[in-house]
Amino acid sequence: MVINYLEVGIFALVAVAFVAITLAIGSLLRPKNPYANKLAPYECGEIPVGDGQVRFHIRYYIFALVFLVFDVEIIFLYPWAVVLEQLGLFGLVEMLIFLGLLVVGLVYAWRKKVLRWV
Repeated sequence: MVINYLEVGIFALVAVAFVAITLAIGSLLRPKNPYANKLAPYECGEIPVGDGQVRFHIRYYIFALVFLVFDVEIIFLYPWAVVLEQLGLFGLVEMLIFLGLLVVGLVYAWRKKVLRWV
């Protein structure tokens, strides 16, 4: 069992070493010629106008979070469908309870008018 952790540890060390060595070689080989235009906030040649931060209504963030929650929860349906035959009636009831909770959450979000864009 310890050998499995040793293999993972060695793999992680090799990965970290590869990234560190690659970044070090890149910093040695790349040209270093900063000038005023290159150090500007935008390298596209356009002069920045106005504030760089735009205010969005909180409703967009809430809509995105609700979508993300339901999207991630739906991912759990695939492994369940794969092993449904092994789980039997117990697995079916558990998933129906899970889906019921998702429907309750969706109805709650709908009633709070979270799913409206404007």
